[in-house]
Amino acid sequence: EGITVAALVVGEVCESPSHWRAKQTLSQWMEGHGVPGISGIDTRALTKKIRENGSILGRIVYEKPTNLGSLTFADPNLRNLVAECSVKEPRVFNATGTPRICAIDCGLKLNQIKCFVSRGARVDLVPWNYPLKEEEFDGLFISNGPGDPVVCKDTVTQIQRVLKNGKKPIFGICLG
Repeated sequence: EGITVAALVVGEVCESPSHWRAKQTLSQWMEGHGVPGISGIDTRALTKKIRENGSILGRIVYEKPTNLGSLTFADPNLRNLVAECSVKEPRVFNATGTPRICAIDCGLKLNQIKCFVSRGARVDLVPWNYPLKEEEFDGLFISNGPGDPVVCKDTVTQIQRVLKNGKKPIFGICLG
């Protein structure tokens, strides 16, 4: 629940917020929560590099070590990030709605559910590794989420089974 961040990389940071409800600066909040950050970065160039090369491990270093090889990296892709952020038990939204959409939670944003419900659909939100029963839904939605989908073998197996049967529409976003 809530927002989690390992670090923040920005082009510019505002040190004098003007919003009337602001009680502290972003830097103060980050320091209070132990979140490292760096500013003055060309974030467009960084985004382009990531887009061209895929995920890249990085580290914010405050003092350059004499031996760069001594730097260690915690690779988040070694963890199943989807399992960490997915719901643990199924949840139903708009129980009387139609059509009935089964949404696999791979790190879904609440607004995605709101969009379905606002159009009258019932949404059965299920964990990333939930055993799917095709007779229980009209369509399958695969949500977006963090990390490398390669570690989501249970999800892939379930989706492949539904695809093979070819009877239900399947749609997804990002990771999906």
